[in-house]
Amino acid sequence: MALNTNKNLKLYYSISEVAAMFDLNESTLRYWEQMFPYLKPKTKGPSKVRQYSEKDIEQIRLIHNLVKVRGFKLDAAKKIINSNRNGAERTAEVLDRLMSVRDELVMLKKQLDYLE
Repeated sequence: MALNTNKNLKLYYSISEVAAMFDLNESTLRYWEQMFPYLKPKTKGPSKVRQYSEKDIEQIRLIHNLVKVRGFKLDAAKKIINSNRNGAERTAEVLDRLMSVRDELVMLKKQLDYLE
């Protein structure tokens, strides 16, 4: 049996972990679950503890990008996702990549400034 080199071995995340990932309140995530019907984390036990999968987190990433990063209202974000999900996902991916490139460039500039 081969060794699994995937460092992300966790199958489910709690609502507090997901809220921390996106710097959101847990209540915001609960509200988004009501607004976006395809965002349905698995619930466990009688207390209905939410368990978010990687698929759920990708949905939240898309919503977060539209609402918090790009400034769309929830209804507008819902319309964008419903009408052009693939385009919205690609735009979110491109934006994430651009932000990571920007962070790397800022880090390189700091290092260059330090050398001078």
